[in-house]
Amino acid sequence: QVQLVESGGGLVQAGDSLRLSCAAPGRTFSTIAMGWFRRAPGKEREFVAAIRWSGESTYYADSVKGRFTISRDSAKKTVYLQMSSLKPEDTAVYYCAHTNRYYGDSSSYTSVGAYVYWGQGTQVTVSS
Repeated sequence: QVQLVESGGGLVQAGDSLRLSCAAPGRTFSTIAMGWFRRAPGKEREFVAAIRWSGESTYYADSVKGRFTISRDSAKKTVYLQMSSLKPEDTAVYYCAHTNRYYGDSSSYTSVGAYVYWGQGTQVTVSS
């Protein structure tokens, strides 16, 4: 079991920035990728961003490209999501996810099903 601990959510105004963190303090069983997903009220969980642990390839949803940046600190076993120019439509519960599964098609890492372990979620609310 991989434990994921998220932090950094909160209430901000449109245009503000916020950084989410997700730490994996225990065993991580050869991390292949970590990602961020979100679920807005009344909507399905959707992909936000992902990063490959080796090589640091990154992937973003079109809705956040140019505004959000995913990064990782291997030594701390932590992944970050820097969010800038936040919009009210970014309001959601943000979930961190981890996978030790390798997929030849890198687009797989944008799918909920590619991930094995999930954090408890952190609320981000953007007021207009």
